[in-house]
Amino acid sequence: MSTRLMALWEWFDSRMPSVAQEYKKHLAEYYAPKNFNFWYYFGSLALFVLVIQIVSGIWLTMSYKPDATLAFGSVEYIMRDVSGGWIIRYIHSTGASAFFLVVYLHMFRGMLYGSYKAPRELIWIFGVLIYLCLMGEAFFGYLLPWGQMSYWGAQVIVNLFASVPFIGPDLAVWIRGDYVVSDATLNRFFALHVIALPLALLGLVVVHLLALHDVGSNNPDGVEIKKLKGSDGKPLDGIPFHPYYTVKDIVGVVVFLAIFCVILFFAPEMGGYFLEYNNFVPADPLVTPAHIAPVWYFTPYYSILRAIPPLFHSQFPGVLAMGLAVMVLFFLPWLDRSPVKSIRYRGPYYKIALGVFVVTFLVLGYLGTEPTTVWGQFGFDAFFLDTKEIATWVARLGTLLYFLFFILMPWYTARDSVKPVPERVTS
Repeated sequence: MSTRLMALWEWFDSRMPSVAQEYKKHLAEYYAPKNFNFWYYFGSLALFVLVIQIVSGIWLTMSYKPDATLAFGSVEYIMRDVSGGWIIRYIHSTGASAFFLVVYLHMFRGMLYGSYKAPRELIWIFGVLIYLCLMGEAFFGYLLPWGQMSYWGAQVIVNLFASVPFIGPDLAVWIRGDYVVSDATLNRFFALHVIALPLALLGLVVVHLLALHDVGSNNPDGVEIKKLKGSDGKPLDGIPFHPYYTVKDIVGVVVFLAIFCVILFFAPEMGGYFLEYNNFVPADPLVTPAHIAPVWYFTPYYSILRAIPPLFHSQFPGVLAMGLAVMVLFFLPWLDRSPVKSIRYRGPYYKIALGVFVVTFLVLGYLGTEPTTVWGQFGFDAFFLDTKEIATWVARLGTLLYFLFFILMPWYTARDSVKPVPERVTS
């Protein structure tokens, strides 16, 4: 059998030798730093979840009907009548939240160890483009179940584009394909969700990995392993990605799948955060849910939107702030003026700023999931204060801290004390 397989491989390799060359370049002979830690699981996990989403999405489209009169019923048909349909639907819905979770942790690792700094600026830019594409993919897929939160969430988000000066109303009509969210909107969102954005996402993932393998991976020390090579031309502080890190990543995948399956089988709605309860009610244009909020992974930006007061009865300032909150990520490589990459060798300024930023992001995310009157349950009424105003001002403070992290970064990173970086990586 081994002889036949070898003969088959030689036949294939003689006709397509580029496959073996790419395998060596990106796996067997791609040298990665030998001191990767826990934070380096999430890049491979993001790729793994992308595969889960594509495969489960293909199976869902076999029974889903992108029609305003049939969409909700087709989802119920998948859940109740299609063999294994319920688990495929829950895999896809749970996978959406898992995708954003691992991407957020992956981006945090980049901020932790300065993986966006030279010579890896292009890797970071492609990563942010993947994040934007992922947000679009999630938004377009959010409408497809055609439940109450799907319909009204899409109505609210699309109407935000109408606040853009001059072109806003026409832009909103162009996105919807109609004057209201309707069957035309559902059809175009379906096309974008299952064809256009997945192709763009796959392309961006490929160039992200190509850019990474051209300059090499960063590490927790921020040391460039290509600078010190042995007599054989291989980095002294590097090891082949395969088999060492492929085996390591398989361990991470196994642990991830264990957690993923616990959620999948015991709490697929995750208390309404992964699947809102109102989304199990068919979309009704005449009945608005009491509280409309996006899924948890959009809520920090939704909180920023709500924190900015309208100007001349226009919500455009909030929409602009929400957009800038994402776009500012592109400029991170040039905002950070620190001479070192890793947080291990940075001073207190950056550590405090990053800690405040993380807490702020989590608080904004929580406020975005709740009605603005939620603070009343903590007893603030006893202080004779308007509970709605308290939540609003907390969100405004969080918005200010969010932007100050980036605006002041050139100042505090340039003045921060740093420790000497070792010549070689530490174990």
